[in-house]
Amino acid sequence: MLACLVVVLLPAGCQAGAAVSRPPERVPPATATATPTPSTTPSPQQGLGPPFLDAAAPDATAPAPPAEAADAPPADAPAAPPSTAVPAEDSAGAPPASVSVPARPWWLGTRPLALNPDGTGVVGDTPAELRDRRLPPGAPLPVPDGEVFTATIERVPDEIAARSTWNPSCPVTLDELRYIRLPYWGFDDRPHGGELLVNARVAEDLVAVFRVLFESRFPIEDMRVVTGPDVTAPPTGDGNNTTAFVCRSAVGSSRWSEHAYGLAVDINPFHNPYIAGTSLIPELSGAYTDRSWRRPGMVVAGDEVTEAFALIGWGWGGEWNSSKDWMHFSATGR
Repeated sequence: MLACLVVVLLPAGCQAGAAVSRPPERVPPATATATPTPSTTPSPQQGLGPPFLDAAAPDATAPAPPAEAADAPPADAPAAPPSTAVPAEDSAGAPPASVSVPARPWWLGTRPLALNPDGTGVVGDTPAELRDRRLPPGAPLPVPDGEVFTATIERVPDEIAARSTWNPSCPVTLDELRYIRLPYWGFDDRPHGGELLVNARVAEDLVAVFRVLFESRFPIEDMRVVTGPDVTAPPTGDGNNTTAFVCRSAVGSSRWSEHAYGLAVDINPFHNPYIAGTSLIPELSGAYTDRSWRRPGMVVAGDEVTEAFALIGWGWGGEWNSSKDWMHFSATGR
């Protein structure tokens, strides 16, 4: 496999930033100190509610859950593309028979959940189509070099800043962030284009991580910059966007998230949910709380994802004790 790395070098003094003291991610600290007050609006992949642990190894005799996915699309819904067959490689590198890649359900991301009294989404059953989720990307960017890993790092362009969640009240300036364009492998066994906003001082490290994931063909469903409308939209519980910078507070806290500093990355959130007490994020991802049933896209201890982040000194939420955040990696381990 060919691999190369293209890094756009930027003026000196922009790649490093002074260390900033931050609160623990997603876990309210025991004592509070004065910090800027972030927005408390949760991300579109977040919501709180009682955990629903419906995951189990596939059982051919078990009846399918009464998933609303069986509903017919409305008359004005766009027609779903047919399933496609793409070649895959076995462990020996030989191409076996083609595997079928399902089309994205027409309803994905369009059905707001019922809300809890606090305004968060109510947890529900995992739709049958998502119990072993292997969907093609929703809206990937072009891939300029096909199967060759090529990444670029640049200052945040105005148009990217305008559609992101950044605003002057965020705990970092635009000069402290970088915009990365890079490829990733999808569940359709094809390369796709992705984008990330990250803290400038970790940009090159993160390119190294995603190079490892690309070369190992670890599947990622989507990788795009989170927008303002994404954050304010009502929760649908089925989001699965791999992302980094989001200017928001930590879950269950009024303090800034590590994502608000560009120092955290979430990988395939639906495959790798957050669970703590009565909280489950995303709210329809209960099938993936059974980590013994290993499916593509899951992050597990000792795999290429955890090892790549460990090499740059980042911590993993899958190793937390009082909660589990299998999607979450951060420079501080919080």
